[in-house]
Amino acid sequence: MTDQTDASTQEDQANAAQRRQKGEFVRGVSRFRNVIGDTPDFPAEPGRYHLHVALNCPWCHRVTLARGILGLQTSISMDVAFPNRTDDTDPAGENFWHFTPDRVSPLTGAPLPECTEETASGRGYRLAKDLYAAEGSEERSVPILYDKKTKRIVSNESAEIVRMLGAHANALGSTLAPDLLPDMYPADDAAADLRRDINELNEFIYVNINNGSYKAGFSSDQSVYDAAFANYFSALETLEQRLADGRPFLTGDRFTEADLRLFPTLYRHDPVYYVRMKLNGARILDYPHLWRWLCRVYGLEGVADSGSLIHCRQGYFGRSWNNVVPLGPVKPMTYPEAYRHPALARD
Repeated sequence: MTDQTDASTQEDQANAAQRRQKGEFVRGVSRFRNVIGDTPDFPAEPGRYHLHVALNCPWCHRVTLARGILGLQTSISMDVAFPNRTDDTDPAGENFWHFTPDRVSPLTGAPLPECTEETASGRGYRLAKDLYAAEGSEERSVPILYDKKTKRIVSNESAEIVRMLGAHANALGSTLAPDLLPDMYPADDAAADLRRDINELNEFIYVNINNGSYKAGFSSDQSVYDAAFANYFSALETLEQRLADGRPFLTGDRFTEADLRLFPTLYRHDPVYYVRMKLNGARILDYPHLWRWLCRVYGLEGVADSGSLIHCRQGYFGRSWNNVVPLGPVKPMTYPEAYRHPALARD
């Protein structure tokens, strides 16, 4: 992918097994890395591609955001997994993403309307892992970008899916007029400095915030947690100061990949990560410039419908020791309604 640095896409895998054994959360590497338009195998065509996602997953949220912001909702179909993975009572075993729209949510007492069956393969797979098994892979993760014509997985790396959707949005069937279509990673020579800025932000956000939140929440080593906590809040302060000059987005006047990649984590912070990831140093509401940025992005066309805090609450707290989902926060108001009120944050 053009100008994409590995450090902004995946974690260093050196001594990964030993680090996990000591209690550190180490994110694995996605293995399907094909690119739409790169070879004749996966041409950029409207109606051909499909996403398998879970709305509680922040990596999936990146691609649902791109789909919404780029006006691809009608040309790229989508299946949504239930937010809780299988447990040890499931015949297939535990920890698998599954497409079971009739399953009742313990949080709402009813099936979640966003959840679907698996529709792209033509086989109605119940588990995401079955899509991989059909190609001889043991992977099990989402998101999956899938080619409905050849019945093949294109990619399961969220950063690269976002990049290719942006690069080929018109050819893929965006409903937006060309002059309204966001160019989140401009490829022209005149934008070299902007791309460099985006790359640096992508790496900074991935290491300290996107992946950093998981190191804080899912590592069982106190020193790993301490470092992740410190880096996370230091990074928030850096971004708060970056926005203090009045710029609407991280690189200036335009919404870019850097904004898209920051949003899923900050969207989850106050109502979920503050408690579940033990990131209770501050709320985003306590950072006035970041809060107003968060509200500004939430208000963009296609953003609010790209995620679900019900799925997030159930998915994250459903993996906690007692499976009980906290009901707050309720002050100054409930979320996500709070994201419609930038004035809640005060300088």
